[in-house]
Amino acid sequence: MQEFLIPAKPDLQAARESWLKMLARERRLSPETVEAYERDTRQFLHFLTGHCGGSPGISDIANLRPADLRGFLAARRNAGAGARTLGRGLAGIRSLLRFLERRGLANAAGATALRAPRQPKSLPKPLTASDAKHVVSVEGQLAEEPWIAARNAAVLTLLYGSGLRISEALGLSGADLSSDTDTVLRITGKGGKTRLVPVLPVAIRAVAEYRKLCPYHIDPKGLLFRGARGGPLNPAIVQREMAKLRSALNLPDTATPHALRHSFATHLLGRGGDLRTIQELLGHASLSTTQIYTGVDTARLLEIYDSAHPRA
Repeated sequence: MQEFLIPAKPDLQAARESWLKMLARERRLSPETVEAYERDTRQFLHFLTGHCGGSPGISDIANLRPADLRGFLAARRNAGAGARTLGRGLAGIRSLLRFLERRGLANAAGATALRAPRQPKSLPKPLTASDAKHVVSVEGQLAEEPWIAARNAAVLTLLYGSGLRISEALGLSGADLSSDTDTVLRITGKGGKTRLVPVLPVAIRAVAEYRKLCPYHIDPKGLLFRGARGGPLNPAIVQREMAKLRSALNLPDTATPHALRHSFATHLLGRGGDLRTIQELLGHASLSTTQIYTGVDTARLLEIYDSAHPRA
């Protein structure tokens, strides 16, 4: 983790560092989540420095009141933070205070009593089936190097065909999908949760074509997808390629690599897929997370009704 100037006394700095290590090692949160919690609590300590008139220590946050936390959320909102960012920030502060409470160093009641900002309800924005097919086809790729075009098509096909997160696809090893008989992937997703996902024949062929054209040796113990210079493929490269496709195909800004995962779930549900099965394929811990796709499907039905019904 990067080093930052932390506006806190040594006791609080040490406790916060122990908390962050616990999140990564024991709770096995993703590096991105730990980094977000680090950033949120660092911003909170900056706020407390002004609020308390000096660098805070454990004694200063031992009995935080809801009013103190509301002041922090108000300051963040005035700086432009949205409801999701504020909710995540409050969750990080609560986690830190509960960590201290378990060690007899603080009381987390004030943070627990404060309600999180209401989150806006927004539906995922999937691509149409036709657009998704264009995006994942090797013929539709815009890269000039044939092997890079094949690589991009393989990655995007896995996002749409198996519902993988981009980090999961780029985390595949050289031993994965190394033969035509590899029709199932064992994926370790968020929180270290493992799931099995089927791989479509078209995805198997796409990966095989990439392997054939890739100029670099793909070690079974190394990463499957390689960058232009042979190193690990950066997610930003895939996002940039998707942006080019979006422009070429005149797709909306919501057509991102992650939207292919949304499309996977939405199209399965639209074809009669079972919600519980889709939950397992996506690796969602809660069915309520998956249920948002029923709203997408209903919205699409109403859109078709409004545009096609003669009395609409």
